[in-house]
Amino acid sequence: MIVVTGAAGFIGSAMLALLEEQGYGDLVAVDAFDVRAKEGNLQGKKLREKIHRDAFPAWLNTHGASVQIILHIGARTDTAEFDDAVLNALNLDYSKTLWALCVKHSIPFMYASSAATYGDGAFGFDDTVQGLARLQPLNPYGWSKHHFDIWVQEQAITPPFWAGFKFFNVFGPNEYHKQRMASVVYHAYNQIQQGGNVRLFKSHKADYQDGMQLRDFIYVKDVVKVLLYFMEHRKYSDLYNLGTGTARSFLDLAKATFDAMKQEHRIEYVDIPADIREKYQYYTCANMHKLREAGYSAAFMTLEEGIKDYVSHYLIPETYY
Repeated sequence: MIVVTGAAGFIGSAMLALLEEQGYGDLVAVDAFDVRAKEGNLQGKKLREKIHRDAFPAWLNTHGASVQIILHIGARTDTAEFDDAVLNALNLDYSKTLWALCVKHSIPFMYASSAATYGDGAFGFDDTVQGLARLQPLNPYGWSKHHFDIWVQEQAITPPFWAGFKFFNVFGPNEYHKQRMASVVYHAYNQIQQGGNVRLFKSHKADYQDGMQLRDFIYVKDVVKVLLYFMEHRKYSDLYNLGTGTARSFLDLAKATFDAMKQEHRIEYVDIPADIREKYQYYTCANMHKLREAGYSAAFMTLEEGIKDYVSHYLIPETYY
């Protein structure tokens, strides 16, 4: 059996779709299954079993000998969540529990970290273990992911294979339920549909023009292909960046969305809300050297290619991967 946690969510459901495409069966989906808007993400997928996340540790303790690997993608991903108790329970303690069970039953373990662990980028975006201690995330969500990354490095006893992945700015189908936390691509598409224009944040730094804040945007189909590669090869246990290694502007993103929709470019700039202005990232770009050294050689889709696929095959009309 292959277990995917967060299976009803954005990246988890995309992972299940790719596994099915590649002919894998005996797929076990773990989630809270408590958000109706996520139901479409699992529609039509062939699952061996659906298990509530609260019941999963006990299930795993009983069925561990039959589990081939766990892809632990589930987490509380809301960057506006400020309840440390919630984040520690779901993103830190729960992950530690699964790690311990994977050690006990000798199950390979892959998990989702986040580029939010890099904070404002003052210390760069290198996924070296040596640089972990100095990182300063900007929000409790980033800290919860960062604390688990550090905890993993401190473990003397590990699963037979493990890998963590710092997801950068992921966009693509199956994110429809995420509302305000959905990608800028998704919001741009809906803004164009509703009013014909896209609203981007102004810059509040002199060295960045409006709309020229930069992000490492990665299409969800590329994310899950990387995860599949590591699932199948299991060579080097480590913590990896998972972006493209290329930083693109929000203006580029908006133009690509207009072009994919065959619409005229109409862009409006608005102030960054005061409550997030001081914690706003102006630049992210993954150092991809370690992942390439681990053997992943496939090219990533460009921002324009990813947006075109997303818009033309999934947003018009809204369908699922």
